[in-house]
Amino acid sequence: MEKTFNLARREDGIAVLTMDVPGETMNTLKAEFGPEITEILTEIKADSSIKGLVVVSGKADSFVAGADISMLAACKTEQDAKDLSQQGHVVFNDLEGLTIPVVAAINGACLGGGLELALACHLRVCSDDKKTVLGVPEVQLGLLPGGGGTQRLPRLVGVTTALDMMLTGKQIRPKQALKMGLVNDVVPNTILLETAIELAKKGKSAAKPVKKSALNKLLESTSFTRDIVFDQASKQVAKKTAGNYPAPAKIIDCVRQGLNKGMTKGLEVEATHFANLVMSKESAALRSIFFATTEMKKETGAAGAEPRKINKAMVLGGGLMGGGIASVTTTKAKVPVRVKDISEQGLSNALAYAYKLLDKGVKRRHMTPAVRDNIMSLMTTTTEYKGVKDADIVVEAVFEDLALKHQMVKDVERECGENTIFASNTSSLPIGQIAQAATRPENVIGLHYFSPVEKMPLVEVIAHKTTSPETIATTVAFARKQGKTPIVVQDGAGFYVNRILALYMNEAAQLLLEGQRIEHLDRSLVKFGFPVGPMTLLDEVGIDVGAKISPILEKELGARFSAPAAFDKLLADDRKGRKNGKGFYQYGPKAKKAKLVDESVYGVLGIAASSDKEAKEVAERCTIQMLNEAVRCLEEGIIASARDGDIGAIFGIGFPPFLGGPFRYIDSLGAKNLVDTLTRYQKLYGDRFTPCEMLKTMAADGSSFHAK
Repeated sequence: MEKTFNLARREDGIAVLTMDVPGETMNTLKAEFGPEITEILTEIKADSSIKGLVVVSGKADSFVAGADISMLAACKTEQDAKDLSQQGHVVFNDLEGLTIPVVAAINGACLGGGLELALACHLRVCSDDKKTVLGVPEVQLGLLPGGGGTQRLPRLVGVTTALDMMLTGKQIRPKQALKMGLVNDVVPNTILLETAIELAKKGKSAAKPVKKSALNKLLESTSFTRDIVFDQASKQVAKKTAGNYPAPAKIIDCVRQGLNKGMTKGLEVEATHFANLVMSKESAALRSIFFATTEMKKETGAAGAEPRKINKAMVLGGGLMGGGIASVTTTKAKVPVRVKDISEQGLSNALAYAYKLLDKGVKRRHMTPAVRDNIMSLMTTTTEYKGVKDADIVVEAVFEDLALKHQMVKDVERECGENTIFASNTSSLPIGQIAQAATRPENVIGLHYFSPVEKMPLVEVIAHKTTSPETIATTVAFARKQGKTPIVVQDGAGFYVNRILALYMNEAAQLLLEGQRIEHLDRSLVKFGFPVGPMTLLDEVGIDVGAKISPILEKELGARFSAPAAFDKLLADDRKGRKNGKGFYQYGPKAKKAKLVDESVYGVLGIAASSDKEAKEVAERCTIQMLNEAVRCLEEGIIASARDGDIGAIFGIGFPPFLGGPFRYIDSLGAKNLVDTLTRYQKLYGDRFTPCEMLKTMAADGSSFHAK
């Protein structure tokens, strides 16, 4: 069997330990490496000619990307997971316990278990390559650093910095890493190894103490002042997670106990908490998202079809959506884009929007002004169809008006090449109807982005009946280059995400009209796990936008989509939400720091706010509408799989990630329990709660969407 670790002795007494997992593009730590590392460490201890050790990666682009999380699925009990963590502790303690200086030479991703390996070395040097990032992202999988990270990181960089890294999972760039004392030096990759060797020769004394601010020194000086830090962090975590994510509180506890009671106790607490989290339903759900998105990156979206290369794109419309789409095309995909709008004002808005986003990167020192200007030079503008003949894809982001979109299809077919893809960023109009104006309907597809484009990770790629497989594959690849997670959905009003969202929002509106206070509605759903409540969301998206979508969905899909008639009164009162400073909440000068409800909205709707229903019931009524409709979308073939439905809801509308998506959540509830709840509400509130056929069948036969 090929070895993962190779030890090379040099004449100057420095040995180089290279990690290179055979047959893998990136290094990950696996449990089975334990004996191999132990054997090498024993060999190093016994060889007095070795005066120092450098740990390096044999991969060109990564140090160690983390532990192999697929091994967690093999843990059947908490004890199995605890053993895994403690095996790591033994190996890293042995490495740290070597009497010779040990230096990690880091180039590329050094994350999770990879950073824990580097922390167990006495010194660290990293390359200034843009691929080099350091971090402990375990919290994003509902876990904590289980290889001693909760103990070594705070001791190296200080409690506040370490907690910030562990509680957010953020990635640290080389310059930041040097400033915070995470690494001892940053050098070009060409001299990384020789710098590490020189550092090993200088010995452990080469480590400079981390410069901490006077406040941090004070806060970390005694157990009493440290407790202030921990209590503050705990309060912030409770507020942010609404008690739905157990990992952050356990991370804080590991650090607290380790610093107050010593390293041995800290490692014991870390292994116990790590094991508990591995077996938690929240971590299982978050890991399922990780595996699903990893799997989706390998798919083209159309079996057997290969994507064509996109060398140039065009965006029709310079509004918020158009500006955002053009921006991710140049910034992320590095593809030149031509923006067309009927007005110069629209074009300058699109340019200003993209510039502002890039300039944030300059202000944060993530890029130089020259890099910003180079990216901006990829974006050009026009008010006529000029310089667009060679566009490989045209993304249309104009108003939701079928006649206007038909005109755009005809213009593009006349002005661009015969293989140019016409992708419509419509949120509700069926793509088949847009394609009716095309002489080449096989090139027409939907590409539905969510607002704000630069932040929302999902896009829906919508194929109508005659969209060619090559068009689908090319569009999916293009979206992925823009940094998006695409899901392929079939054509139909509202597609998938807006369709399941509409019923959720309608139910929130019904609850409002029954007298539930706006802030209670929002709080109930944030407590359930959504990033914002439905009323806040409607204000952000625009009440007028919601009002336009409802009739389209009702016409195509039936009465369950009919929005409460009282909502017309909001538009009559010119309430569009944040965009015109008039909605459910107060905006502008009158708005205080704490978000306040605009109480006059109750009068406009002709309702009096009554006593609050229990938060659990409020959340349940809105959420089960979404669940029922998600299953209906699967039943009708709008989405290809439960997996796609889960990812679409999490990335498109912030469905609570710790529940794993609508379909995983239904599996945890049990289809029978969901059908019983829907039936109970149907008797109380009417047929909009009628359970769909697929759910009734599953309730009867006890089946689930995902393998248990």
